[in-house]
Amino acid sequence: MQRTAPDPQREPGPAPPVGLPVLPELAAHLSAAAGRTAPEPPGGSEPLRAAACGYWERRGLFTLADRVLAGPGAPALLLALYAAADGAVLLPRPCAQWYAPPARLLGRPVHLTPVPAESGGLPDPFALLETVRRARIHGDTPRVLVLSVADDPSGTCPPPEQLHEVCEAAAEEGLWIISDESHRDLLHDPHDTVVLSPAEMLPGEVVVLTDLRAALLPASWPVALARFPGTRRGAVLRDAVLHTLTRLRTPLPGPLAAPAIHALGEPDAVRERTAAAARVYGALTRALHQTLTGAGALCRPPHSGSCLYADLEPLRQPLAAHGITGSGALERELAPWAARGGHRFEDEPDSLRVRLGADALLGADMELRQGVLDAADPLELPHVRAGLSALGRALAELSGEPRETGVGGEERPSGPGGTGDGTGERNGDRTGNGDEARDGPVESREQAGGEGGRSEDGSGPYGGGSDR
Repeated sequence: MQRTAPDPQREPGPAPPVGLPVLPELAAHLSAAAGRTAPEPPGGSEPLRAAACGYWERRGLFTLADRVLAGPGAPALLLALYAAADGAVLLPRPCAQWYAPPARLLGRPVHLTPVPAESGGLPDPFALLETVRRARIHGDTPRVLVLSVADDPSGTCPPPEQLHEVCEAAAEEGLWIISDESHRDLLHDPHDTVVLSPAEMLPGEVVVLTDLRAALLPASWPVALARFPGTRRGAVLRDAVLHTLTRLRTPLPGPLAAPAIHALGEPDAVRERTAAAARVYGALTRALHQTLTGAGALCRPPHSGSCLYADLEPLRQPLAAHGITGSGALERELAPWAARGGHRFEDEPDSLRVRLGADALLGADMELRQGVLDAADPLELPHVRAGLSALGRALAELSGEPRETGVGGEERPSGPGGTGDGTGERNGDRTGNGDEARDGPVESREQAGGEGGRSEDGSGPYGGGSDR
């Protein structure tokens, strides 16, 4: 008997562009430097590091050029920092997707500490002390705590008093603090949100890390900076990081230095673009937040950056009826809205938490995205309204509410990358893979920690954990 061949799976469509259009002024500087064949020296040239000093001084952090290192993206600098600091790494749960992999690549133990209810980006201070105690009982030596003052994935900013408590706890335990401040320039309302750097509280114990792709440079131009304490201990750490960067032999591309220096000087065009990006991301993430909470999800209001982090645990029962019992399946279901499951941010795989990004609402090409930047109210644009409406209808269906019909009488609207008229998506084809099963294999709640994402130690859905 002849075996029936499986149906071929369709190739996904082309991915939409990433980020906002390149600022012409920056493109001109890159073009002018395109003939440069030599890379930047390890750690960055003096002009680049001097420009970084001016950037930080405008944010209240006096900095000398010999206390700065530049590298090809924040993950590369973080890898070098972990290698230089040695010992176990402490991370908040959830945390940015790129915090943990460099530590695991080096074989460093990773210990996760739950974030407080008020915001993401940093651990609860009392849970941090308990995590350190448990790590030492298991024979590990915690050396580094990574936190963020403008968090990815949640888009929240911890209040200064909370940050102060965490800094005091870290200092008590003798930890280096690596403060990721990449998104601090994308505050949705700078007059309402106060952002302080841990380096202002513990100047001798904090390394500030900034990836310029978050706000100042296009996403495909990898330039990041690290600012070290002006102490002997800080100088030793900087030298060790520079040694690691030199051995990695992955220097910063030479032509990228020119636009990076220009952007760090923050001329009017760069300032205006940053302010416009923050305004757009604020409007879009607020609309996403309203759509998610209106469907019954739990979600902290975002205050910075282009993403937010939603918990669909209240919808577990109707989601289970659709075969969605973990963050991986939820990610696939909400793929058109740039969804990333909580498991990518060190959350429990059986949780129903997901990060959604405003980038998915910007449009399928750079012309649409430029239109979002130029619009007085981006929520009035047809393709933005279509994307939000499509998300609302998808959530309504998943939560068991009656389905709504799109334009032309179809049952399903288009995703955010569609035509904007509600006709670009067929029923059951939200991810662009219509012949593919909607949900792949997922872990059961019993296998991954029991009901409600609770871990074995009873620490709850945001409980701590480690790689041990």
